[in-house]
Order: sequence, then C-alpha cells, then structure tokens
Amino acid sequence: MEDKAERIVGLYRRHARAWAADRGNTLTEGAWLDRFLALLPPGGAVLDIGCGSGEPIGRHLVGRSHPVTGVDSSPEMIGMCQDRLPEQDWHVADMRTLSLGHAFDGLLAWDSFFHLSHQDQRRMFPIFREHAAPGAALMFTSGPGCGVAIGSYRGEPLYHASLDGAEYRALLEANGFSVVAHVVDDPTCGGHTVWLARLNRLSARGGHSGDPGPGTVLDLESSGP
Repeated sequence: MEDKAERIVGLYRRHARAWAADRGNTLTEGAWLDRFLALLPPGGAVLDIGCGSGEPIGRHLVGRSHPVTGVDSSPEMIGMCQDRLPEQDWHVADMRTLSLGHAFDGLLAWDSFFHLSHQDQRRMFPIFREHAAPGAALMFTSGPGCGVAIGSYRGEPLYHASLDGAEYRALLEANGFSVVAHVVDDPTCGGHTVWLARLNRLSARGGHSGDPGPGTVLDLESSGP
C-alpha cells in the first residue's frame, strides 16, 4: 500500500494534461469554498496545497480577490498554473516537506491530502500549523472513515487513505485548530467528506484560547467504511 502511495506523484506527472481536461471547470465545491473564504479577512492570502492545474479552484479564489500561493509535486501541473494565472505564486514542492517561511490566512488541501499514507497525513498537521496565520481557516477533504481505497486513473492504481474522524479531530486540536464544520459524504458536493477548521488566535506557539472565532459548527458524522 505504501508503494502505491509513493506512485501518486508520477501518476499526476504522466497524466497532468488528461487530468486537467477531465477535471474541467465545473465548481461543485463552490459552496464549501465560499464558507472557507467567509472565515478569511478581505483579500486574505490562500495557500493551495496540491493545487493541480489552477482551475477551477485557484481561479475561483483569485476571482474573489484572494491571492493564491499554490504548491504541487507535479511540474507539469505547476506549468499549467503559471500559464493560466501568471500573477499568482506557484511552487513545485512536496507537501510533506513544505516549509515556505510564510503564514497564510487560509490553507486548502482539497482532493490532495487524502493521497498521502496514514503516517504522512499525521505529519501534515504541524505543517498546516506552521503555515497558518492567527485565525487562519483550514479546509481539507478525507475519506468517510479509517481505511485505504485504491481507485484507478488511466489504467493506473490511484491511492487514497483516511484516518478516523476522531483522530483528525485530535490532530487538529493538538495543533491549535478547532472544527468549524464537518460533513461526511456531502451529497451537495459530489459525496466529498469535508473538514473546515480554524486556528485559534492563541494557539500552540502562544497559548491555547479554545475559541475558533465566529462560525456555526455543522457536524454530520456517518458510519463509513
């Protein structure tokens, strides 16, 4: 299983153009992105982790006046981002070793973080914290329950993994984040399982306030595989 996880970068490099075409510009994530952006200050900067080709999500963020820094392990994907949105900041980088030396008002890992192994996912939460400004929003997608699922793309195995919901909560809390909203298998968003959290303004580096800031908590757990 770990070997299949390590093949993800190569798969997206080989099929970058095909993936961008298959992904298209339909923004089924729009409602969640708007909830995410509602937690940011006007013009707040977003770090898109696993940004793909920059469309449609990157373009949506820029269209709402939020500058984007995007990172992806695929140079081919980053090349498309640079062509499509040249005024934004794009980096070829592995999220597992990310260290940009800059904090952002929003962090997004949509349909990217869940390609990591269980252990690599656990290691990501301090990286999220390192790149989060006080009060920053964090949104990522996961599976509905703990496990590994192997899909297929262009005839190659496509690895996905997820931790248990309780472990995601514990990892968020340990790194200073509070859950704002969580929906399992959201039928309004193509069945995505979504986590939206916010960094407490007094967090791990300077105390822990326990206050996630404004926002109504929506938490719809379900029993998944």
